Amino acid sequence: MEEKTINLTVNGRKHELKITPNTTLLRALRDQLGYTEVKNGCESGDCGACTVIMDGKAVNSCMVLIWQADGSEIVTVTGLGDANHPHPIQQAFADSGASQCGFCTPGMVMSTYTLLEENPHPNEDEIRMALSGNLCRCTGYGHIVQAVQQAAEEMSSSGGQK
Repeated sequence: MEEKTINLTVNGRKHELKITPNTTLLRALRDQLGYTEVKNGCESGDCGACTVIMDGKAVNSCMVLIWQADGSEIVTVTGLGDANHPHPIQQAFADSGASQCGFCTPGMVMSTYTLLEENPHPNEDEIRMALSGNLCRCTGYGHIVQAVQQAAEEMSSSGGQK
């Protein structure tokens, strides 16, 4: 298959890549651009480990072909914050013990971000519904729900997400 030129902005950095159009966004982010924080779980859209924000919406990057992302703004979990300057969601996950092995955490954080952008004060049922596309095999979800509630409270009291 012939390679095409694709332009993306990831975490504020512009990228131009020559890539076959049947490559997934997940593979482009991880293999071509080095964004290994985007986890490869199932490659079938079932686990949510590869969740990123594409043009303001949470997407499973394994289900997006790279040509569909041409010209898009992508945010990965490291685009929200880092160890020295964590986003309130990342801090809440750490404080609440919501990360066990950590494999699902990037996807959970990104889904939480989208949820809180759309609904700054979700109840427990809304949280569980918003995270239903993200699988975790370690925590049983209780600590994750607590982390989302803590992040919502922190973000509301600080007047914003960032």
